[in-house]
Amino acid sequence: MITSAELKEHSIKELGKIAERRGVSRWKTMKKDELVRAIVRASKVAPRAKSAPAAKTVKKTSVPAPATARKANTAPARTSAASSPKTATHKRHPVAPRAIAKIQRAHAQRVKTKDLSSGQKASKDRIVLMVRDAYWLHACWNITEHSVTRAEAAMAEQWHTAKPVLRLLEVHAGSTTNSAERVVREYDIHGGVTNWYIDIIQPQRSFRVEIGYKGGNGKIHTLCRSNIITMPAPGSSDAIDRNWADVAENYERVYALSGGYSDESPSGELQELFEERLRRPMGNALGTRFGSGAEAVLRRHRDFEFNVDAEMIVYGSTKADSRVTVGGEPIKVRADGTFTLRLAMPDKRQVIPVVAASADGVEQRTVVLAIERNTKVLEPMMKDAAE
Repeated sequence: MITSAELKEHSIKELGKIAERRGVSRWKTMKKDELVRAIVRASKVAPRAKSAPAAKTVKKTSVPAPATARKANTAPARTSAASSPKTATHKRHPVAPRAIAKIQRAHAQRVKTKDLSSGQKASKDRIVLMVRDAYWLHACWNITEHSVTRAEAAMAEQWHTAKPVLRLLEVHAGSTTNSAERVVREYDIHGGVTNWYIDIIQPQRSFRVEIGYKGGNGKIHTLCRSNIITMPAPGSSDAIDRNWADVAENYERVYALSGGYSDESPSGELQELFEERLRRPMGNALGTRFGSGAEAVLRRHRDFEFNVDAEMIVYGSTKADSRVTVGGEPIKVRADGTFTLRLAMPDKRQVIPVVAASADGVEQRTVVLAIERNTKVLEPMMKDAAE
């Protein structure tokens, strides 16, 4: 700190140099006393001016911000995060339980629809093709759960996009090889269904069906194949439907047309199905029915046979575009609105609902048939040759 007494000992020239170093303006116009006072004032202001920037620098670089300032700085960030509706909703509101349950139900329904063994109690795989008339076939099948599981393993990654299908194949006469078969049509089916009606455009040809799964790559994993059938000539089946006297024989004919007596038929599967539907053996069981006396007669007179059975025919009429079911099974309605169906008539009482629904589904009518059969078989009589 320079004092006034010290400055007065210097000459005016020396004071000018000091004033110039101190940054005193207009020192050249000042007298000695004025110059001394200006230098003293400049020496007092200079230290404060130099120290102020240092203090600011220290404050910016080394002094930490107060706690209050830190809270004030972080508060806007929390407010910004909380104000985001999407983030808050995602964290606080997970997927609703109802939505999860709905997704699970939809997945379970897809699995059930895909499972061909669903709703069945089958001990083995079986698919049988039967002739209904010159233009209609009827396929019936049973698929085991083991076969569906085996198909899933065999198809690997293709299983996720696979769908159950029923394929109709035309077979050339007298041939059973794959090279002689041609795919005519494919039907998308689903679990819970065990039969399917197939319309034929060109009669008097041979057909078979196969059931399996079709992958996304177009390849078929076959579960089982049916027997080979030959369609009858047009008009012959309609005549059968109207012939009340030959009802028992008609089943034999349908059985034969469906390949029942052919060596190409699967091992007894068609016969098993017919016996289940007829509730009686398909073979010659007269010995069992009429006792040992009849069996002895048959041994001596093998050309004498006597079979009596009974069926019933359900027929009616409605609108041509209506949907008709008999006992839960759909039947074909002709162009004039009439329909005819042959049914087995076992020895018991049957209650058969016949339902007709309009094409738009608004109206439905039901007729219930109560049918009872009571059959008695008498012992055979044998006359002497002299008589």
